[in-house]
This record gives sequence, C-alpha cells and structure tokens, in this order.
Amino acid sequence: MAKRSLKASPAGIQQAKRAFALKGWTQENLAGEVNLKTRQPIWRFFTGQPVDRQVFMELCQVLDLDWREIAKNPPAEFLEPGESVEPTIDELVAEVRSQHHDTIQHRCGILQLLDVRHPVNIDDIYVDVNILEAVANQQCLEVSALNNLDPADFNRMGLGIIDQPQIPGVEAVKTYGKLRVLGKPGIGKTTFLQHLAVQCNQGEFAPEQVPIFILLREFAEAAKHQNDVSLFDYIHRILVRSGLTNPAQLERLLIEGRVLMLMDGMDEVINQDISATIREIRSFSDKYHRNRFVVSCRTAAQELALHGFTDVEISPFSPEQITTFAQKWFVTLGRTATSQGQTQAAEFIEKLDLPENWQFRQLVVTPLFLHLSCWLFQGQGQFPTKRTAFYKQGLDLLLGKWDETKGVTRDDAYREFLLPQKMRLLSQLAAVTFEKGQYFFEQRVIEQYIEDYLENLPEVTLQPEELQLESEAMLKAIEAQHGLLIERARGIFSFSYLVFQEYLTARKIVATHNLSALEQALGGLVSHITDPHWHEVFLLTAGMLRSADSLVQLMKQEVDALVAQDPHLQDFLMWVNKKSKSLPNPKLATTRAFYLALAQDSPTANQFALASTLDQGIFLDTALENLLREFAIDHSQNFAYAHACSEALNNILVIVLDAGFYKSLQQLKEQLPASHQSQEQLETWWQNNYANWVEQLKDSVAKYRNIHHPWKFNPEQKQVLNRYYDANQLLIDCLNSNCEVTEAMRKEIEATLLLPQKELDDREWQNN
Repeated sequence: MAKRSLKASPAGIQQAKRAFALKGWTQENLAGEVNLKTRQPIWRFFTGQPVDRQVFMELCQVLDLDWREIAKNPPAEFLEPGESVEPTIDELVAEVRSQHHDTIQHRCGILQLLDVRHPVNIDDIYVDVNILEAVANQQCLEVSALNNLDPADFNRMGLGIIDQPQIPGVEAVKTYGKLRVLGKPGIGKTTFLQHLAVQCNQGEFAPEQVPIFILLREFAEAAKHQNDVSLFDYIHRILVRSGLTNPAQLERLLIEGRVLMLMDGMDEVINQDISATIREIRSFSDKYHRNRFVVSCRTAAQELALHGFTDVEISPFSPEQITTFAQKWFVTLGRTATSQGQTQAAEFIEKLDLPENWQFRQLVVTPLFLHLSCWLFQGQGQFPTKRTAFYKQGLDLLLGKWDETKGVTRDDAYREFLLPQKMRLLSQLAAVTFEKGQYFFEQRVIEQYIEDYLENLPEVTLQPEELQLESEAMLKAIEAQHGLLIERARGIFSFSYLVFQEYLTARKIVATHNLSALEQALGGLVSHITDPHWHEVFLLTAGMLRSADSLVQLMKQEVDALVAQDPHLQDFLMWVNKKSKSLPNPKLATTRAFYLALAQDSPTANQFALASTLDQGIFLDTALENLLREFAIDHSQNFAYAHACSEALNNILVIVLDAGFYKSLQQLKEQLPASHQSQEQLETWWQNNYANWVEQLKDSVAKYRNIHHPWKFNPEQKQVLNRYYDANQLLIDCLNSNCEVTEAMRKEIEATLLLPQKELDDREWQNN
C-alpha cells in the first residue's frame, strides 16, 4: 500500500525552494494554487515534515517538479493526484499530531500568571504534582474528635487531613483510563492538564495518541450558541482549524483509542448548562471508551459524577516541591542571571523557614499562593511585615479575582452579594465559629449560622423553609466558587486555611461600626488573652486597627489583673523588679522578663545567648542558676561529681567581678577534695561535707547575687505565672507588629511591663 503522507528530502527541499523562487509567489499564492485553506502544509512541505500525499504531489505539479525526485524514499508505484489511499492508524496519528502540534503548543505551552504581564513557558515554571488516590472529604470522621485536636498538632493548611499515600500525577493518568482530577482553587489542576497536553505533544507521554485540550466552559458556551451539544463536532471544529477536514479520520482515531482527551474545569460550567455537558461527557466517554480521559474539577463540585471515572485529588505541595517551584520562579521571572535567580530562591526558602514566617509556610502549599509569595518577596526582598495585607490579597483572589483572571463567570447563588457583603458574611461565620472553638463544624451547624446572618439583613423577608434552602445554596456557592469553606470529611466543614478564619475573625472585630461597640468587641477579644489559640487574632486585630492604643491598654490591664490578687506572686514580682534595678544600666522590661523566666525554669542555651547580650551580671546569674539546679539532682553516690563542681566554679570565677563574692567562691572551691586523693578519701569527704558545702554555696549566691530563692509556687501559681509571662510576651509581640500605637502609649507600656501592683499604683498616683 502506498504511503498516505510524503516528505521532501534535503536535496528535494532545496530544489523546491529554487522552483518556488522562480515563480515569484508568496506562500499564500502557492496554497491557493492547490486549494489549501491554510499555509501549514506549505510550511511543512518546505521544512521536510510529512504532508498529505495528494497535497505533496499537487505542490510538485504546480512547481513543475517530479514528485519522485523531491520525496524522501518515494514508493515504487506511481499514484495519480486525487487517488484515495487509506493510511495506517499510526500514519494517521502521526499526521494529525503534526497538524495539531502548533495549536497545542500555543494553547497549553504558555501560562499567563497573575500580575505578570508577559506569558511564561510552562516548562520553565511547572512542578510535577502528586496525587492523593483517596479523596479527603470522603472520610467518615467525628467532628468532636477533630475539634479536640490542638492546632499545633496538625497542619494548618490541611486542618486534620490524614496523611495519605501519594503517587506522581502522570502515574495516575497512566493507571486510570478515565480520571477525574479534583482539587481546591489555585492548586494547579488546569496547569496539570496543560502539562499533560504538552508532554503528549512532544512525544514524552502517550506518543501514540493525539492530545485534545478543551475548556469545558467554552464547549458549553459553543454548544448553546450552535444548539449542538456534541463533543465530536466540537473536537472536529478544533481539528479543522489545524487542517484535518475529514470527520471520518477523527472517528477512526476515536474508535481506535488514539486520543488523549483533556477536559478542564467541570465546575466552571454554569448550572443551566452543566447537566447537558455531563450527559455528553458520559455518552462520549462510553462510546469511545478506548481513549484516555482526564477531567478536572474543584473538589467542592465532585457530586457531578461521571460514570466509569476514578476520582483522585491533587496533593498540596511538599517542602521539596516548594523549593523546586521557587528555584524555577526566580530564575524564570526574576529577569536576572540564572545564578542570581538561584541565590534569590535560596534566600526565599531560607526566610520562609524562619519561625516568624510560619504563617506564610502554611499558605504556600498551593501554586497560587506560592506564586503570590514569590512575587511579593521579589519586590521587597522579604515577606510582608504586616500579614494582613497578604491575607487580604489572598481573599480577594479566592472571592473573585482568580475567576476574573481566568475569564470564568460563576452562577449567582449569593443573592447578588457584592464583595464587601461577602466579606461581612464570611467574617461573621469565622467569628462565631472561632469564638466557640470550632475549627470544624457539621454542615447543618454552619448552615444555621448562615441562616442567622440572612435573617438579620433588613431586606430579607424569607420564610424559615426558604431560609434553610437559601443557606444550603450559599454554603455550596462559598465552597464551590471560592474554596474558603470546604468539606473536610463527610458532612464536616471548616475554613480551608486556619489563617483565613483567624484573619476574618479579627476583621469582624475591627469592622465594628461605632466606638462603643468597638470597645465591647475589643473587651471580648482581651478576655482570651491567656488562650494561645487567639494569639494570631490579637496580632491581626492590632495590625488592622487605625489606632491600637485602646487594645494594648486593655491587654495591659488584663495582664496585670492575672497576678494582682496573689500576695505571694506579688512578692515574687517585687523581687524581680528589685533584682532588675540592681544591675548597671539595665533594660528594665527585658531584664524583668529574663529573671521572671530564670526563677522558674532551668536555664537553656537560648537563655545563655540572651544573657550574654544583656549584661555580664545576668550571664553570671544564669550560670549560677544552672549550677545550683544541678545540685537538685541526687549526686549522693556520684563521688566523682566533686571534680565537675570544681571545674564549674573555675569557669564561673572568670566572670565574677565582685571581690567579696569572688573570695567566697574561691574558699568554697578550696574546700573541695583534690583530684589526686584516693577513692576512699573522696567518698569520706563527700558523705561528711557535700550537703553542707552545697548550702554554703546557696547562701553565698543569695547574699551576693540575690537569686535562687526558694519561692515554692504551688501548681496553680506556676500555671498563673506561665500565663502571665505568655500574655506579656503577646503584648510585646503586638507592640512589635508594626501596629499603629502612639509613642506615649508604647513607652508607658514598656516601662510598666511585669511590675508588681504596688509599683503600678505608685506610678499612677505620681502621674495624677
């Protein structure tokens, strides 16, 4: 059988180009001579690529050439133009792939990233995704068990999603002939399908198939416009633009299973078109079941089931994927030399891993927020000090800008809510759930909260049954359109990111309409000052207030009240203050905080590092506390410990400046048995003198350094002191969060941190 397609040899190309030049035609003229609608076959002819045999022969004929001299490896038999010869299926695939190649590269090979004004090659930025074979919200879990989890014990992005085995995305496509890829907004569903199309186009994945990439919303719109809900006709129209005019050839490809069907955005089809679209996908995939099908859809819309399809979910980025993405992003988009881009990527990852940037680490597990973080970091060289601006940008994306960027129009299930109204609703839902300690909530509970909100709107006059239906529709819209509320397990919802629940809770407080209501809201917030779950809400609220003076003042009053009624704790704070004042040029608030912590806990490496930056005396006190706490361990049988005591005193004596204290320690050191003494002599000294020697050391330290007093706090007092310390630290964190606080208020709070009540009362009396 004669070949269906021919291609020119290198010598034949040169001969054809000379003949073409002699004609003086353009490529449009030549295409017209052989009745071609596009110039693509002309370009393929002159570049040595396969061209339909009939077209090849007609081109040679109009150029006055012998086709057998021009063709590479021409068949022996002579076939006249117009004669029909059926190609093999492999030849047909090769021809259609060649014709459709440029269309796929143009459609799928470039990305238009948010806030980037030029297209980006997909291969320069794409990171391989992983797939969860078990869809997270199909788990059956109890909401009470989830809410008992400590936020520190689970991933703040995943909010309790159980670790599941993952496989590479391409492996999932190879494994399942019909695959529906689910995922949250911005997690990379569309980019994954585009990547598959490009890989297939380049022969690196499914080279025996023809890639077809379809945006389902465009298909639905075209079907409605032409009154023809037919995927076959839609695909044929796409291929006609690439030069494939015979529908029988498409039918043959589909029957033989030679098409890779990539259909993106099932959730983006509007409600009035979705049923017809799903029916057509089901019918088409059943009829041509030998092909490979991949459909993408947001997780929230997974009830749009497809017969015979396996549901999987795109996994959030791992730390390794985040690093790879950052390296590609800064090299590709940084517009710098490769080495400079790699350096900036390394700086990005290094700063992302800092403790103060943990909130950003929880968000950048999706390509959308990772891109936004890289974009902000490139402009500033650091992460935003005010996280509220970053969270607002993220919410704006999810609430509409992301869809606008993609050209997606959603169904109106929001009673025509504008963005500010959506923010008020979400803020109310965040605040009421967070106040009740609900990170997870049953579907009916969150629907009831939505009903309560709607019922209080002045323009709403719905009956109870209508309110319930409205709340159900709005919950589905919030989940499907924005991905802010998502179903974690069957019938159990939460905010997709805990940081958004915290941000919206803070926004609800700040958005209070009048001064009296704001003071009441701030008072309610301050009542949670000892609850670590509210730490971030305090910081975000302080950052959003026009003036945070009232908040930090209320916080200071609440903090001082924690220990005001306990005389023993007040005596302890009196000692802390007195000890701090005894140091030369002390940073009083910092020094008080240091001694408050030192008197309760064993000194740590961090405390030693801090002590060395404050004062030599503080460093000495830390070393002494460390030594004395070691004596609390039973060394009664460890006779060799005497040598360790001697060495520790040697190290301490180096930094002692007080002559009396130095002499006292030196005398105590000389009492210790010499290292050359026998085991029997050492044991005798230890049993007769060790306990008394330790007491002498304690007395000397108390006399000269005024530390290591036996405060003997009971368990309740220890708990109160820990809360008091943490609450003061939170107050300091708020002051250091770039919030708007007057200088006078800042100085007053810093001057009175960790003071006993008597000192506070005396200071207030003096000021009045």
